[in-house]
Amino acid sequence: MDTNILVIGSSGQIGSELVMALRKIYGNNHVFATDIKQPTEEIRKSGPFQILDVLDFNNLLHFLVRFNITEIYNLAAVLSGNAEKIPLQAWDINMRALMNTLEAARESGAKKLFWPSSIAVFGPTTPRRNTPQTTIMEPNTVYGISKLAGERWGEYYNKRYGVDFRSVRYPGLISYKTEPGGGTTDYAVEIFFEAVKKGHYQCFLKENTALPMMFMEDAISNTIKLMQADAKQLSLRSSYNMAGISFDPKQLAAEIRKHIPGFTISFKPDFRQAIAESWPASIDDSVARRDWNMETTYDIGKLTSTMLEKIREKLEKKA
Repeated sequence: MDTNILVIGSSGQIGSELVMALRKIYGNNHVFATDIKQPTEEIRKSGPFQILDVLDFNNLLHFLVRFNITEIYNLAAVLSGNAEKIPLQAWDINMRALMNTLEAARESGAKKLFWPSSIAVFGPTTPRRNTPQTTIMEPNTVYGISKLAGERWGEYYNKRYGVDFRSVRYPGLISYKTEPGGGTTDYAVEIFFEAVKKGHYQCFLKENTALPMMFMEDAISNTIKLMQADAKQLSLRSSYNMAGISFDPKQLAAEIRKHIPGFTISFKPDFRQAIAESWPASIDDSVARRDWNMETTYDIGKLTSTMLEKIREKLEKKA
C-alpha cells in the first residue's frame, strides 16, 4: 500500500521544512500539506495543499478517508510565549487539535501519528542539568501543561486503540527559512537576523540562560527517522527526549562575533525569562539514541556559520 502523508500545520516553522523533506522521500503527490493559512510558494508549487482546520473533526476525518492517508504529522499549536497571553484559548486549540487527530486516526485507520511534544513539559522542580527521560514533570505554563497532557493521551490511544503514536520533546528549533512563531527559544533565531541587519540584538532572556537547541535540519531528519523506525524498536509511547546543543545568549553572541566582530548584544528580560528558567538547561537523550539512532550533526560553530550565510543570501534576494 502507498504511503500517503498528511501534514497539519504545514505553513509553520517546522511544517514548511518537513513537507519538503517528506516530498523528496515519498514523492510530491503523496505528501498533503494543510494549514489554516497560506503555504510558502515552495510548498504550493511542489505538491498538494489545502486549507484545513484541524479543529473541524468531520472535515479532518473526511480528508483522511478521501485521500487514503496512512501517516499524520500534526504540528498545529499555539507556542509557549503566545499561549501565556491567551491561556484558555491556547489550551482549547492545542488539546482539541490533538484529540481530533487521535480520534480521526483511530476511526480512519491511519494508524501512524506524529505529534511534537516539547522541553516545556518539564518544570521548575525538574532536574535542570542533563534532564533524564523519566523524571519529575510539573510544568507551570499553558504550553507545557498541554504538551504533558498530550503525551499521556498519545500513550493511552496507543495502548487502548493501537494508534501508532510517536513523539519527540523538541528543544528550541533554529531555522533561517521561516520567521519565529512566538516561542521562548526564538531569541536564538532572531539574534542572527538582527546581527546581519543591524549588528545589534536586544535579547528578551538573561545572558546566562542556557537552553537546549537544535538546528532545524537535524530536527527534521530525526523526526522522519523516528517515524520510519520499526515499531518494535520503540520502548516509549509517550515522547522521547531529544537534545541538540545547549548554550546561552552570551555564548551565542560570542560565536556570532567570530563572523561579525562589531556585533553587540543587550539584555532586557521579559515574561519569557520565567518560562525559560522553568525549562532544562541540558537534556539526556540517550533513550532516543539507543531506540532509533537519534543523532545530531550541528554544533554551535556549524550552526552559527550556516545561519549567518543563509540569512545573508535570503536578505540579498529580497533587496
